[in-house]
Amino acid sequence: MHTSDPSPTVTVLGEAVVDLVQDPDGRFTAHPGGSPLNVAVGLARLGVPATLLARFSTSRFGRLLRAHADTNGVDLRHAVDTDDPATLAIASLDDDGVATYDFYVDGTADWQWRDAELSPALTGRGILHTGSLAVFLSPGADRVADALRTARARGTLISIDPNIRAGLLGGPAPARARVEHLARLAHLVKASEEDLAWLYPGRPVEDVLRHWQDLGVTLAVVTLGAGGALAVSGPHDFRQPAPVVEVADTIGAGDAFTAGLLAQLSRAAPGWPDADIAAALRYAVEVAAVTCTRPGADPPYRHELSNPFQPGTSS
Repeated sequence: MHTSDPSPTVTVLGEAVVDLVQDPDGRFTAHPGGSPLNVAVGLARLGVPATLLARFSTSRFGRLLRAHADTNGVDLRHAVDTDDPATLAIASLDDDGVATYDFYVDGTADWQWRDAELSPALTGRGILHTGSLAVFLSPGADRVADALRTARARGTLISIDPNIRAGLLGGPAPARARVEHLARLAHLVKASEEDLAWLYPGRPVEDVLRHWQDLGVTLAVVTLGAGGALAVSGPHDFRQPAPVVEVADTIGAGDAFTAGLLAQLSRAAPGWPDADIAAALRYAVEVAAVTCTRPGADPPYRHELSNPFQPGTSS
């Protein structure tokens, strides 16, 4: 959604990745992907002004990614064009439609951030969301963390989704240390049940969410697949079941959930009252469920949803 307003409701910072998905005939089809790109597109489809701060390769793949964001109404005024190659992910689907990925990331565009390129994220207004590989891979990850620190100090609400890609992170211990460093900068941290099982093996998910609260997080959320979502804020926990749907695949479902959550929290009262959190979880779960019913990262438009933003209840 292009706008003349210099302070969009949500700024998304991070990678745009080409997903190469194998078709039944054995050929591969290129699809736009990458968690931050998916979140920005999801927000725009939900009618939320969204700016994407990404580094786009000028290659054919990079042009595909940029065109996808632009066609979906994402504001790209601060996006960076670079001759670096685009990041590739080879997606494999199991019998349940769950995707695993092999990544080609060496020297690609998404991790080469310079401080000046990140300055548009430091407005001190709205929500700044980031996560996935952008917060882990060098050399850009440390610059992204510095940008989050500055943006928070200026009054921006910070949202993080670690979106773990285990094969690229060198083991749980360093990744856990990075996530906890980021949690100290964040107001919202959202992760999947699989993320937590890898980062904190054997630790109950609610215990991890409370631990993130102790680090300073205002709202900590975990998605539970078909089990819906669990969140903690203050002394309360919030449990939201998922609707039963016929799953095509789960590609982009977590990012769609994040987009739904941010869409409603961006409209919520300051301080995110309990009723607004509960309603945002309901909305996010529906957004994710619709995404699961169609192939690929294809989040719904606002008019496709039945769940309005309305007061909820907490436990």
